[in-house]
Amino acid sequence: MSVAKVGAVVLDCPDPRALAGFYAGLLGGTVETESGWVELKTPGGPVLAFQEAPGHVPPQWPAPDRSQQLHLDLTVEDLDAAEKEVLALGAKPLDAEDRSRTFRVYADPAGHPFCLCAC
Repeated sequence: MSVAKVGAVVLDCPDPRALAGFYAGLLGGTVETESGWVELKTPGGPVLAFQEAPGHVPPQWPAPDRSQQLHLDLTVEDLDAAEKEVLALGAKPLDAEDRSRTFRVYADPAGHPFCLCAC
């Protein structure tokens, strides 16, 4: 028995609609807006929610003094193909040097780190 279940993963950001659009392009799903709160309802996955945070300071990876706050691990079949798509959507690579690993780290347009992981 659990006390709670995940209702949504919420990311603070400077522009909730823009960041929801980025993740909709990456994951699919439907973007819904309600009085400043933006949600992305992903097919078969959790709800990602985005709230405006004036003065948002993006995390830096890796940096202990500006922690990543949270990150998403996103599973893909083809790392190279997925990388092209996330870069076209506006992601920035954070660890382009080591291409031999089974994951790659990027930042979304608001600076939150996320990983593409080979399945």
